[in-house]
Amino acid sequence: MADERTGAPDDTAVRTALWRAMHVQVDPPPHVLEDEIGLHLAAPGDDWRRRPDMDPRATSSFRAAMVARARFVEDLIAEQADRGVAQYVILGAGLDTFAQRRPEIAARLRIFEVDRPGPQAWKRHRLVELGYGVPHWLQLVPVDFEDGADWLTHLSAAGLDLGRPAVVVSTGVTMYLTKDATAATLRKIAGFAPGSTLAMTFLLPLDLLDEADRPGLRASAAGARASGTPFISFYTPSEMLGLARAAGFTDARHVSGSSLADRYFTDRTDGLRPSSGEDLLLATT
Repeated sequence: MADERTGAPDDTAVRTALWRAMHVQVDPPPHVLEDEIGLHLAAPGDDWRRRPDMDPRATSSFRAAMVARARFVEDLIAEQADRGVAQYVILGAGLDTFAQRRPEIAARLRIFEVDRPGPQAWKRHRLVELGYGVPHWLQLVPVDFEDGADWLTHLSAAGLDLGRPAVVVSTGVTMYLTKDATAATLRKIAGFAPGSTLAMTFLLPLDLLDEADRPGLRASAAGARASGTPFISFYTPSEMLGLARAAGFTDARHVSGSSLADRYFTDRTDGLRPSSGEDLLLATT
């Protein structure tokens, strides 16, 4: 959870940002994604690379999975922007840095980052403090999900045009939500203008993971429980596709983690490859 006293982002958001930076700092090129801005935002201290969850060897497959999904999303955004889609919604934005790293694409869009009020205020302060600022095309939309706030109403108030298509992205969120809550989110997004696209990650049940990756999922689940944010929902690909179709999407596809590994890591000579366990739903209205 986010720190209620400071509004700082939760441990998961920080860990993801640090893994992205670790990829640049310890893995040889070509880098699947280059992102050290999240590290600068988080400002974890000089000893951050000595954290147990940053061990370069023990966590290599996890950081590879994080950069693979981020690269997939960025390729999707670039493709949709070239097709004329001009709205990008990030649900549970955390320490996303697309707007700062890819201004040549971002400035052609209206970007809406949705997150809890505390982390949003913290991020706004850090962006200003580091000199990035918050340009007019970037909207930080604070939503208190725990109070039952309607994120779609807040997005509309922030300027999202529901009459025009958008790309909506939700990564690293569904495991913390009930299946009913995820189904409700899918129904809302399915009501977006025709031509909208959703990319949403989900965790696979343990028995669908590669044997070598099962201890990692168990450890991650244990850490999530200990921090008060347990994983409560896992999906088979067919189950997630069924939810999307029932919600009203005209097309829904399963994008496996292994397909991202093949797309972005096949020609590497260092053996770096993402872990299995997290797949994507790609759906269109």
